[in-house]
Amino acid sequence: MSNLIVHGGTPLKGRIIPSANKNAVLPVLCATLLTREPVRLRGVPEITDVRKILEVFRSLGSLVSMDYETGVLDVHHKDTHFDAAKDRLPEEMRSSIMLVPGLLARFGAARIEDDVTGCTLGVREIDPHVEVFQRFGAQVERQSDGLVLQVPQAKLRANNHWTDYASVTTTENFVLCAALAEGRSTLMNAASEPHVQEFCQFLQLLGAKIEGLGTSRLAITGVDRLGGAEFSFAEDFHEIVTFLALGAITGGQVEVRNSTPEQFPLLDRTFAKFGVEIVHENGWSRAVTHGPLKVKEPFTRNILQKVEAAPWPYVPVDLLPIFVALGIKAEGSVMFWNKIYDGAMGWTAELSKFGGHAFLSDPHRMVTFGGKPLNPAEVESPYIIRVAIALLMVAASIPGKSVIRNATPIRRAHPHFVENICSLGARIEWVDSE
Repeated sequence: MSNLIVHGGTPLKGRIIPSANKNAVLPVLCATLLTREPVRLRGVPEITDVRKILEVFRSLGSLVSMDYETGVLDVHHKDTHFDAAKDRLPEEMRSSIMLVPGLLARFGAARIEDDVTGCTLGVREIDPHVEVFQRFGAQVERQSDGLVLQVPQAKLRANNHWTDYASVTTTENFVLCAALAEGRSTLMNAASEPHVQEFCQFLQLLGAKIEGLGTSRLAITGVDRLGGAEFSFAEDFHEIVTFLALGAITGGQVEVRNSTPEQFPLLDRTFAKFGVEIVHENGWSRAVTHGPLKVKEPFTRNILQKVEAAPWPYVPVDLLPIFVALGIKAEGSVMFWNKIYDGAMGWTAELSKFGGHAFLSDPHRMVTFGGKPLNPAEVESPYIIRVAIALLMVAASIPGKSVIRNATPIRRAHPHFVENICSLGARIEWVDSE
């Protein structure tokens, strides 16, 4: 584990070019297993989850050439092999479950390890994914250390499915299975996040036949084989929002490159609830504040200002902690509602160490009473990427030295994150925990 030392109180200023979206990069990496042709990806970030998946590819005999300096990855699964009895997928990484469709399509067998969890957001069930694999014809056997999946027929078979909720990873697993399945598959209640659209665009580039991008209904006609391609990732909207929020909470002026401002109207309105104006000009976005942050009062009497997070096109749940940090800083009260995860809001005690006032109403809802005097503190992050970042944000806004313990999850999603913040004038450093 690593800790972050934060010397806060400096307004951050400057320009940042964000990295690619982890939630697009990882499913695209998994999708490359579907083709035997060479693939080149540009803009691949140097994050721990990428390293883990590439190590799996190497262990399975794939050709992998990764240059983290340029972000260019060449991968070729021509001579890849897999044996469900001995080959293991990465544990403690949720995205490893998206390796299953490629393995089923290529080898007729795959595994799901017992500890496929990712961030500690509460119960993260695998049943929706297993159901998808079964609907495409996979047979599932529970073993002592995980699940083994087998496809007795020659190919996966197309089907129509309606998910319980708009799960990103379930949607991506369905599309991965359907791309090479026999026949036409349809998915209702599909996730439509920008990174899901980017993932589908990559598969289309390989030759997959996908209809309905950006909607809740996807139709995929299976093809016999997929080809190779070159693909460049777009900027991560999570990282764009994070750097804009860091500028706002420190009273600075940060500009972030943003080639997709059309994805931001609701996010812009959410920033406005804290007195932050987002301006998009000439491919760049910046946060403008007019004095101290202040919560915008609702016109409806006797209700709190609200930020509700759910599947796209709602505010993404991954970004909710970023806005919680603004809620701690801004004068006024806000209710934050995570409509997906039941274990992602239980870090109010860490905010209180800064002097922040936050009340956990239930496992899904938190109320912040912002604008209170804040002081430097030593806090401990749960294993949730953007909670660690939110605690860093609060610390960066307070003059003095703070410590964010167990901040390692940041490295799972944001390459060179601390270096980027320091380029804006922050004084932050990694130190190893004892």
